[in-house]
Amino acid sequence: MDEQQTPHKRRVRYSGTHPKRFEEKYKELNPEKYAEDVQRIIEKGHTPAGMHISIMVQEILDFLDIKPGQVGLDATLGYGGHTRAMLAKLQGNGHIYGLDVDPIESVKTEKRLRDAGFDETIFTVRLQNFADIDRVTQDTGRKFDFILADLGVSSMQIDDPKRGFSYKVDGPLDLRLNPETGVSGAERLQELTRQELQHMFTENADEPYAQQIADNIMKWRYMWKPIETTTQLRDCIAEALAFLPKHEQKEAVKKSCQRCFQAIRIDINGEFDALYAFLEKLPDVLAPNGKVAILTFHSGEDRMVKKAFQTFERQGVYKEVARDIIRPSAEECIRNSRAKSTKMRWAIRAED
Repeated sequence: MDEQQTPHKRRVRYSGTHPKRFEEKYKELNPEKYAEDVQRIIEKGHTPAGMHISIMVQEILDFLDIKPGQVGLDATLGYGGHTRAMLAKLQGNGHIYGLDVDPIESVKTEKRLRDAGFDETIFTVRLQNFADIDRVTQDTGRKFDFILADLGVSSMQIDDPKRGFSYKVDGPLDLRLNPETGVSGAERLQELTRQELQHMFTENADEPYAQQIADNIMKWRYMWKPIETTTQLRDCIAEALAFLPKHEQKEAVKKSCQRCFQAIRIDINGEFDALYAFLEKLPDVLAPNGKVAILTFHSGEDRMVKKAFQTFERQGVYKEVARDIIRPSAEECIRNSRAKSTKMRWAIRAED
């Protein structure tokens, strides 16, 4: 009897000499199979589609100073690059818990790390928001010697048009970190009043043209032009900024799109509320002398982290906190342009 064979699956075909659409980039989407090709893309300073290049890995490792036998937490698992580097420092002795709210990417990341040799004895994935870090301690009875939280959105989420995180490609205006719960970005724009839209853009992203953009979104709604896709929102923003001098419009629209997409993402995912809860619970889940490092990517996040660290330091909860932000090196920013806005702060738990 002939052995049953898996039918051959042809790669995605594309027009021209190079794939342009996300789903056509078969080499980038299979980095293990096409490692050399992917490495060449990275060396050119680009992030391959479907991948995420972890930021400030060495700076994080230098600060955390992980020792074999310790217990740690990656509060934002993402692609798993930071986690993998921290797991290597344990040298097979200890444990790391990885948290993520994304049910799509967390499965891929867990498989990637399992295939790299990190089994259940040293690494556990939990599908939950980092606002609930206290649940990990309650469930395991363990406090953490080190914690990392990278608050940036992962590149594989940004690059996938179906997730709706980027204004550069057409896709549904979703923006949910967990697409199985809550309302999408498109639904949120239909719910909010003019004043609420303006407040969201101002508070979540410091958008200077918040009023004009909110006004135009409402105008589109009155004209029965619901904003359902990423490019529709981009066009609405461009129309709102048409009053600017022609030579300024292109750059202004780009910056406003970045800020408005960020503002909507923060709103529908409750990111500020989650960060506040995380920062409040941190001292209770850190072991004496435990260390925490946090990467932020915009001023609102950084202000929250700085304030929480300083408040707990004054209360004697943290024995030391970063006096200044730590930024990625110029070399790293050249290799990975998405690192440019990164700020790192850290704190060390008191001994009690």
